[in-house]
Parts: sequence; C-alpha cells; structure tokens
Amino acid sequence: MAIRVLLGFSIPEEDLGHLFEVYQQFVDNVFSLPVDLPFSGYRRGIQARQILQKGLEKAIREKLQCTQGKDYSDALDLLIESSKEHGKEMTMQELKDGTLELIFAAYATTASASTSLIMQLLKHPTVLEKLRDELRAHGILHSGGCPCEGTLRLDTLSGLRYLDCVIKEVMRLFTPISGGYRTVLQTFELDGFQIPKGWSVMYSIRDTHDTAPVFKDVNVFDPDRFSQARSEDKDGRFHYLPFGGGVRTCLGKHLAKLFLKVLAVELASTSRFELATRTFPRITLVPVLHPVDGLSVKFFGLDSNQNEILPETEAMLSATV
Repeated sequence: MAIRVLLGFSIPEEDLGHLFEVYQQFVDNVFSLPVDLPFSGYRRGIQARQILQKGLEKAIREKLQCTQGKDYSDALDLLIESSKEHGKEMTMQELKDGTLELIFAAYATTASASTSLIMQLLKHPTVLEKLRDELRAHGILHSGGCPCEGTLRLDTLSGLRYLDCVIKEVMRLFTPISGGYRTVLQTFELDGFQIPKGWSVMYSIRDTHDTAPVFKDVNVFDPDRFSQARSEDKDGRFHYLPFGGGVRTCLGKHLAKLFLKVLAVELASTSRFELATRTFPRITLVPVLHPVDGLSVKFFGLDSNQNEILPETEAMLSATV
C-alpha cells in the first residue's frame, strides 16, 4: 500500500519482494547503537539504507518521467509540489529521505496497530461478539455468520459506531509511535521551567494517554469510553492524539483508520481465530510497539452456520503478525 498507493511507484513484484527484505533489515537496526563496526547492527542498518535508497532513486526517476496526465495526486506528488510552492525544489537526496520516511510511517505503524487490534480481539471475546452484532445490524454479517455479498462501502464503514470505538481504543492503549519532536518557535514557561526558543522538545503520546484526566480506568480496554454517551476524548484538544496534533498531524491517519476498520470487518465476518501459543507474547516499544517474535495466530474459515469450512487440519491458516 505504501509503495503503490501513497507513493505511486510501479515496482515489479520480484524487486518489491527484495526491497521488502532489505527494508526489514533496515527497521530491525534503525535504533542500533552508533558503533560502525563490521557485523554491527549500525553497519547492517546503514547498508540496508543504502540499498533501499538506490532502489527508491530508480523508482522516483521513473515516476517523475510519468507524472503527466494523472487524475489524482499521491503523497509524494504533494510533497514535491509543496516544495515548489515555497520556491525550493527538493533534491534527489531529500526525495529519497522523504520517501523512506513515508514508507516507514505507513508500513511499520499500520502493522503495529493491526497486530494490537488482533491481540485485543483475542483477549476480549465480548468485544468481538459485540462488533459482530453491529455488523449483523448493518447487513454486513448474516445471522449465521457468513458475510453478505457485495462491496463494503465507505459510507457503510462510517456508520459502524462501535467499530470506530474499538479502533480508537486500540490506538489509545497501543499507540504505535511513542511520541514526536518539535522545535520551539518562541520561548515559553511550563510548570516553572523556561523552555528557550530553538530547543528541540519531545511530546509523549503514550504518557499523555496514560495520564490524561479525561480517561477513566486508563489501563482497561474499554471501547465504550468513546461512545456517544461517554465521549471521554471530547474534553480538551490534546488528551487523545494517536496521530499527533496540530498542523503536523499524521497525513495518513484517515487511510490508517480505514485499513484497520476493513481488517476488523474481515476478521469478524469471515473467520474464527485463536492464539497459536500458550501465552501472549511480551510487548516491546522499539522501533514501534510490537510483540517480541511476533504474534502467532490460527485462523479458521467459517460457513453460513459458523462451522469451519474444512476440517481443522486443512482449513487452518497459521500466521505470525
């Protein structure tokens, strides 16, 4: 999605597969200690970054030659046009850096949130059943469990209020990114401390969600806190900010939420799934929130009577996310 939808690249499947492997090596080492020694994580990360940028430069040059006649603009188009509007055309190195950042932001964060969503549906079967009840009420799921025929429409997704609450609660408790950085534009004072102009400051999304006074029982997974009756996120501007806040709000937040909603509908309407290990994995926060060694899950296809389509040995699909 990041490569084809956000960036508009036409990279052959075999090349895309190779770039993905290199990208994984880059992500695994992106927060390594800056010790440039043979076989160090830092060296592996630098080498992966160089390979990625070489492949991205080729894709960018091909894209720049084929931008005429398009009836839409992707994120990279907007980035390029924005720089031109401000009188400074981006260099190839800036384009490569920006492209790599967009890929990381689009892929790693969405993968993290998707995994957290699956984990919470596994841990809270009552939430999953309530979600299925909503899908039945909107004609997306038959009473027996089989999904209705037809295309899932954007307006239909927008009407699924409980699904929206589930996604919001996942993003509150399991925000993929810990925080962000800003440059101080004007000297100000906070709790008796003076913060000078020009300093770099970090805002913590996770700590904000954990300490915001508007949320009750902050450690409890409770999608209903975002229902119209409670609306705990409505008091104050920056108590809930999984996608950041202000003018630098994540530009891909609507696509990310749409992706998570479609994933939840597919999981709830077409399958039964269960944890493939004895216990849930430990969670790490670097470089994004994710389970150590992944989350192993077994998926079973369902028919209209909520029976598995094939015997377990044949129908079961195991996956690590």
